Amino acid sequence: MEFVPEEGKHLHEDCSTLILPALSIGNVGQLVADLLVSSMDAERVGYLDDPYVLPCVGNDAYGPFPQGDLALPLEAYDSISNALTIIQQRSPVVKGMMLEFAKNLADFVAASGKKHIILLSSLDFGKWQKVDMSSGLQIYYLSSANNNGTDENCEQLGWKKLEDYDPSQKHWKYLSDLAEGNATRDDIISVEDELEEENYYASLPFAALFSFLKAKGLKVTCLLCYCSEGDNISDAFQLAEAVCKLQRLNHPTAGIEGGKWRVPLSWMSVYGPPPDMSIF
Repeated sequence: MEFVPEEGKHLHEDCSTLILPALSIGNVGQLVADLLVSSMDAERVGYLDDPYVLPCVGNDAYGPFPQGDLALPLEAYDSISNALTIIQQRSPVVKGMMLEFAKNLADFVAASGKKHIILLSSLDFGKWQKVDMSSGLQIYYLSSANNNGTDENCEQLGWKKLEDYDPSQKHWKYLSDLAEGNATRDDIISVEDELEEENYYASLPFAALFSFLKAKGLKVTCLLCYCSEGDNISDAFQLAEAVCKLQRLNHPTAGIEGGKWRVPLSWMSVYGPPPDMSIF
């Protein structure tokens, strides 16, 4: 994976925390990255080139008015005032290459000197076993702070650890061994194709990223929420609020005025134009 800086720019050492979306159902992680970049006036400092990410290109995503600046598959933004680097991923990983991509990304992150990585991902609502909507959207987490995935800070914020995480379970253990160099793809047959129910969470992109980043000795916190396909903008707002709570950015020093999020320009057409009301 190669980092290509914008002319005269670079990744700032003061931005020690990295926000990273993991592709999943509903694309909530990417929506959160959009929201943070837009609201914090984050500056694009470069882009990442990796052979395992499908190419794509689009118009300026943030505005406030389109300038014709191209949006690329993997972009890096720095919010110096909030000590954050945000990576936005706009296209999927080549099928069957998620583990290779996770390894490349972990190598880059470790080399860039980041101290804390916050992974953002959504989970399939259909897999939720213990549904409790009494307090609204529930945030789940998974942390590298302890071997069992728990984190005292996350617990104090009222979040629940992802119950289905078990580091001794076959698929999770395989990811850990692979990331630490103690296993190869040949050790088990086609892990990504296994359809056992217990492997759902471990088969998602966030699990591979979590395992490879953790193996680098980095502090990793996954923030997760359940959703379905459709309009998940409200979920993105709540997960973005969770990021601010974790980083104690309830009142960021730039971009978010009066507690109001700044909606990105690209969201104006994310679900197409509104319906013609004359049909009703």
